[in-house]
Amino acid sequence: STQCYFSLHCSSDMALAGILTEAEIAAGFQSCQAADSFNYKTFFVKVGLNSKSKDQLTQVFGILDQERSGFTEEDELKLFLQNFSASARALTDAETKAFLAAGDSDGDGKIGVDGKVAFIKW
Repeated sequence: STQCYFSLHCSSDMALAGILTEAEIAAGFQSCQAADSFNYKTFFVKVGLNSKSKDQLTQVFGILDQERSGFTEEDELKLFLQNFSASARALTDAETKAFLAAGDSDGDGKIGVDGKVAFIKW
């Protein structure tokens, strides 16, 4: 629901505003349970993000953008998995840096909307 979408603490029970199913999210988590095992490409495929529309991807990153800055920054990326489910682990520093580097299209240390869509579709 939209009310859920705008809540900062709404986890996977909303299945990302109806974009992802619980099964897709669970499959993504299974692929990266151990520390330093998160691979954004694998995760996006497992949860089905690479097949979503640009509007749906913008919504997903809107949920991750806790500060509502229009960008996803390092501290928000660190909590990436926890934004899907409160019980998930936080990304390690190495995972966060690799994730940020992949989507930071202009070198400003954060991921903007165009970078998000481009690197999810890779």
